[in-house]
Amino acid sequence: MAQPGKVYLIPTVLSADTLHTIPAYVTPVVQQISVFFVENERTARRYLKALDKSINIDALQLLLMSEHQPPDTALAKQLLLSGKDIGVISEAGCPAIADPGHLVVQVAHAIEAPVIPMVGPNSMLLALMASGMNGQNFQFVGYLPVKPPERIKAIRDLEMQSQKKQQTQLFIETPYRNNQLLKDLLDNCKDNTQICVAADITGPEEFIRTKTVKAWKQVLPELHKKPAIFLLLAQ
Repeated sequence: MAQPGKVYLIPTVLSADTLHTIPAYVTPVVQQISVFFVENERTARRYLKALDKSINIDALQLLLMSEHQPPDTALAKQLLLSGKDIGVISEAGCPAIADPGHLVVQVAHAIEAPVIPMVGPNSMLLALMASGMNGQNFQFVGYLPVKPPERIKAIRDLEMQSQKKQQTQLFIETPYRNNQLLKDLLDNCKDNTQICVAADITGPEEFIRTKTVKAWKQVLPELHKKPAIFLLLAQ
């Protein structure tokens, strides 16, 4: 029986025009792969071309996956069993973290196909490193609820959990709702709770600040449509 193909988890940039954040060893791997699961075909094409202008994009098989359209795991299994390598490219920097790429990885493990995680920028770890908050005990909870009552409850629960466990809480929001999320945090957390806002990480307008709720209320940053991650640590 033929050896199954490998799943390569390929890092991508967090901000436009920051190809320098991608390790050199990613390019030769990408050059050998013809099948990719991607969240956005347009940005994946642009990224692959940026890595190597000679790549024939039209010859590649770009299979879409999203929160509402999970990857075709049956096809992934078929490709891997035939010995075909698969690349996974996320919109979130590192595949299978806060995106549906983990379902392709599950398929690989089910048939004992090798999974190769590749080094690259990860917004959660970079934000945590720069926040000054507890890096020994932290939790990433993804998106908070959209509806105000549920969101407020989630914020208060996270603050209580953070205080009880001295645990840093990390979460994200759709960029056009960033300002509202920060307002909700400031309206519902205690004055001495620390909030870190990390926006456009690795980009030209990188902004990473940790302040207490009371201090944030003095001057609010403009976060509209900027990729951002939020961290909370209660005292």
